[in-house]
Amino acid sequence: MKVLLLAVGASCFIPAPVRPSLASARLLPVCPRAVVPRAQAGGVLDAQDSPPPAAPSLADKVDAVYRFSRPHTIRGTLLACFTGVGRALIETPQFIGMIPALLPKAMLGVLSLLLGNLFIVGINQIYDVEIDQINKPFLPIAAGRLSPRAAWALVLGSGVAGLTLVKAIFSPLIFYLYLFGTVVGGLYSVPPFQLKRFPLAAGLTIATCRGFLLNFGVYYATREALGLTFRWNPAVSFLARFMTVYACVIAVTKDLPDVEGDREGGIQTFALRFGAHKVAAGAALVLLLNYAGAVATALTAAAGTFRRPLMAGGHLLAAGWLWRSHRRLDASSPASIKEFYKQIWNLFYFEYLLYPFI
Repeated sequence: MKVLLLAVGASCFIPAPVRPSLASARLLPVCPRAVVPRAQAGGVLDAQDSPPPAAPSLADKVDAVYRFSRPHTIRGTLLACFTGVGRALIETPQFIGMIPALLPKAMLGVLSLLLGNLFIVGINQIYDVEIDQINKPFLPIAAGRLSPRAAWALVLGSGVAGLTLVKAIFSPLIFYLYLFGTVVGGLYSVPPFQLKRFPLAAGLTIATCRGFLLNFGVYYATREALGLTFRWNPAVSFLARFMTVYACVIAVTKDLPDVEGDREGGIQTFALRFGAHKVAAGAALVLLLNYAGAVATALTAAAGTFRRPLMAGGHLLAAGWLWRSHRRLDASSPASIKEFYKQIWNLFYFEYLLYPFI
C-alpha cells in the first residue's frame, strides 16, 4: 500500500513524456495540474508569484457529476418512466386515485432507473477517457474535473444501489430484467468484451437496453404495482419494437461526430468505415421506414386498438421533420453533423410524448 501511495504521489511530478498512460490512470486519482511559474526579469522563476489553483466549489462538483450522468440520456429515461406509467394509468383510470399511495414506490423505481443509467454511461466514460479527450473533451473525466477514483465510486455505488432497490421493491421478473440490462450495458464498454468495438453488437446492445427493456419493464412494473396481471398490450409492443429500431439508429449515428477519436482508439464504427454521408443517409432511411411502419400499423390494426388519426398523423409529422433535418445536413461540417444527431434525439423524445395518447 505504501508503494502504491508513493507511486501515486510521484506521478504528479513525473514529466509529461514518462507519465503513466490514461489507461493506467483509470485506477489512480487525478493529479492536480502543475502550476507554471512566471518568469522574472532576471530569468529566475519564482513559483511563489503564481497563485495556487483554486479548489473547485460545491457547485462545480455538482455540475461535474451532472455532466458525468450525460443529461440527454437522463431525459430519455425520465420520459420512458413517466409515459410508461401514464400509459398504464390511462388504460386503467380506476386506479388513478391510488397515485398518492403508490408515489413513493414509483419514485424509488424512477431512482433505480436513473442509477442504472448512471452506471452504464459512467463506466463508458471511465474506459473511453482517451477517446473522449479527442471527441468529447468537455466530459468531466476527460477534462480533469472528475478523478477516476471519484468516477469509480459513482459507478459502483449507483450499480449496487440500483440493484438493491429493484430487488427490494419489485418482483423477480423486473429484477432480472434490470440486472440483464445493467450487465449488457456494462459489457458495452468493459474490456475484454467492449461490445462497442463491433458495430452490430453495439447497436444491439443499445437497442436492447433503451429500446426493449426500458419500455417493456416500466409498463409492466407499473401494472405490477397496481396489482394487475401480466398481459401483452399492443401499444407497448409497438413502442418496444419502434424504439428498438430507433435505438439501433442512435447507436450508429452517435459515432458520426466521433470519427477522429474512434480512429485513434481503434473502434471500428460504421461512420469510420463508410463515412458520415452514407451512414447519415442510411440512418435517415431506416428511420423513415420505421415511421412508415408506424403509420401502417395504425391503419391496419383492428378498430379500437390505436387512435388512428393521432398515431398516423403524429408519425407522419415526425417523418417530415426527419426528412427536413436530413436535407439540411452537410456531412462535411462537424457542426451540421451534431445538429442532425441532436434532431434524432429530439424526435426520440417526441415519440414518448406521443406514446401515452396513441
